[in-house]
Amino acid sequence: MSETNAYYIVKQKALPEVLLKVVEAKTMLDSERAMTVQEATEQVGISRSSFYKYKDDIFRFHDNTQGKTITLTVQMDDRPGLLADLLKIIAAFGANILTIHQSIPINAVASLSISVQVLPATGDIAVMIESMEKQEGVHHVKILAKE
Repeated sequence: MSETNAYYIVKQKALPEVLLKVVEAKTMLDSERAMTVQEATEQVGISRSSFYKYKDDIFRFHDNTQGKTITLTVQMDDRPGLLADLLKIIAAFGANILTIHQSIPINAVASLSISVQVLPATGDIAVMIESMEKQEGVHHVKILAKE
């Protein structure tokens, strides 16, 4: 089987601990909380070989989204002001809203598609999505596509 460059978006809870520790070690090196790979890997509790094996293949979602278009799908209650609340969250994170499409609500639940452009000043997209999901009346927010 040939190796491909397929990409997947996976929630943190589904990742093996070693991959999370590689990301933590990379963060430590980037922020200069560790001066060497040896120091960073010792602090997070992984081997240097594990770090080198995965370091180019794992990164925080936000690290690879700047300048990209993210399309989100949202299931939410048909409630006045809820869409406005979600748009305020997107604006607060500094993302540029490109398109909005809301379906006709069925059983008082609407499906929404929002495309946003991630700018250099945009905050962490994962935190933005979490904030949107915490809104009362929002059933879920999922990343549909990233271009």
